[in-house]
Parts: sequence; C-alpha cells; structure tokens
Amino acid sequence: MSQCKNVFEAILRYGHDEDFVPNVENGFSATDAPAGSSEKIEVLRKRVELGQPLWHNTDRVDYSGLTGAIRPRE
Repeated sequence: MSQCKNVFEAILRYGHDEDFVPNVENGFSATDAPAGSSEKIEVLRKRVELGQPLWHNTDRVDYSGLTGAIRPRE
C-alpha cells in the first residue's frame, strides 16, 4: 500500500467527507457514558471506525445520577 504524497492525492484515492453517508445499522445504539469520559471517547472512536454517526438521539446529555470522587480537604 503506497502512501499519499499530498491531500489532493488522498482525496482522489479515498474520497472526502462530503461524500460520507453514515451507516446507522450494525449495532448503532445509544450510550449512557458521560461526556468527556474514557468510555464515551471509546464509543465515539468505534462509531467512526464503523462509519456510524457520532451522535445518537438518546445518548446521555447530562450528568444527573452520577457521583464523583470526593477528596477531603487537608
């Protein structure tokens, strides 16, 4: 597999994002992982790899019901 010499060659070979049509099949489901968490980032990474949309209509949108680590004052 040869490397592309520039961005124009890459577009000719692989296309560009204007041609992208997300695939909502293949297990595209919502996640309850909070924004910014390593779990949410992993879900987004997998969605990109599978050609799925980044956002699901019922993904978690807030932090309600979560508890964080509490550090005692010194």
